[in-house]
Amino acid sequence: MIETLFTKQKQQTIKNEIFFSGIGLHTGLKSKVIIKPSEPETGINFVRTDISNNNQIKAMWYNVTSTALSTTISNKNNVSVSTIEHLMSALFGMHIDNVKILIDGPEIPIMDGSSNPFVELFEQAEIRVQNTQRKIIKVNKEVEVRKGDKFLKISPNKDFSLDFEIDFKSHLINKQACQLQLINGNYKNDVSFARTFGFEKDVKKLRANGFALGGSLENAVVVGDNYILNKEGLRYKDEFVRHKILDFIGDLYLAGCPVQGYFSGKKSGHYLNNLLLRKFMSDQSNFEII
Repeated sequence: MIETLFTKQKQQTIKNEIFFSGIGLHTGLKSKVIIKPSEPETGINFVRTDISNNNQIKAMWYNVTSTALSTTISNKNNVSVSTIEHLMSALFGMHIDNVKILIDGPEIPIMDGSSNPFVELFEQAEIRVQNTQRKIIKVNKEVEVRKGDKFLKISPNKDFSLDFEIDFKSHLINKQACQLQLINGNYKNDVSFARTFGFEKDVKKLRANGFALGGSLENAVVVGDNYILNKEGLRYKDEFVRHKILDFIGDLYLAGCPVQGYFSGKKSGHYLNNLLLRKFMSDQSNFEII
């Protein structure tokens, strides 16, 4: 039997608390994170422990306040957590519905630039099945968003399938396309190892604008004019497009529960990912919760 997210009908959390720390990709600030089990129906919630009041932020699409090079969520008191997409992607990939994430700073640690460190932490903590039915968002109608030559589309489908394409003016990347169906726990091997990436020529400009202050060859693939700067090379031959899929999965999980559908995109990023969710969720005829 093929196992998908949708064949696991009960909600899940973790058995044991998780602790990790590290620096943020963009702020360069170190933070400590504790992930705790959470009750059914509570979803994914972030708590800024360095702020005493009104410090909880629900991981939902309507709380996204910035998509500049990462995804940031904020509450009504402007308390925020940024670069949540890799952790959210791992939560989706591991079929985890309910956790509380305590963090003592403004940005989730970047770890190695992929979601695999989070996947391995969840495996070590073990998954606990909860006695409550999982909610699934079933796509009823096709919804599409565009910006110039970039587009992202969601369509009805009985599985979770992705078809993504990227196109960069770099002969080391050029066009890459990847089609995936998430089945039998393949998220770990097929998606989670793909690291965030950037271009050597952009580093000074990014840092001057307050981005990538914590970036290094330890947590990102850096693309030069003629070669990849990372000595170990790439983890997948199409690592760049797989990382875009990894990001999309994390951004999509801000729907609040898994979405059952077919997703296709070209040159998409955090902005279009959130725009698609806003358009899709704003019309209840687009979906049903099953």
